[in-house]
Amino acid sequence: MRALRVIIAGPVAALLLAGCAGGEPVASGAEASARDVAVNAIFTTTPEVAITYSEDLVRVGARGAVSAHVENDSTTVRLAVRGLLPDRVYGAHAHARPCGPDGDAAGPHFQHQPDPVQPSTDPRFANPDNEVWLDLATDARGEASVQTVVPWQFGERRARSVVIHAEPTRTGPGEAGVAGPRVACVTVDF
Repeated sequence: MRALRVIIAGPVAALLLAGCAGGEPVASGAEASARDVAVNAIFTTTPEVAITYSEDLVRVGARGAVSAHVENDSTTVRLAVRGLLPDRVYGAHAHARPCGPDGDAAGPHFQHQPDPVQPSTDPRFANPDNEVWLDLATDARGEASVQTVVPWQFGERRARSVVIHAEPTRTGPGEAGVAGPRVACVTVDF
């Protein structure tokens, strides 16, 4: 099964970003499973919920929202941002650890089937079916929304953050999953 990426705009994107003023997780609804999660946050320079590591690319005060929904044997992850640079493509992925004072704190990309060789740049492991890839292209206002569906659920091992990168994700051998410097991070307890 191939991962699906969908750009979300209009009311759905607005719904994802609603309430971004707080950094608290928000319930996804009364019928949401225990594994559903939603986090809305404002990027700051301290690693509370959302942090920017590059104010040139993700300004303090920009907003980010991440949600995940589990259904059957798959997981849908959404990322919506507001206040980033306009008309720019960013890479974004789920990472293994929570955000910290620098981009390296989030650790490697979360992989459903871990690559025994780290850092992982082998397309057999570093790909949108085995990792959560959320590359996005901002519009003229610096807003973007994206979702991906992976054909698995988080088990005992879970991703703990979504990291935004300075460049789109590469896919070739020896560079698969590489997306340039880590410019911002949102802590999410998937």
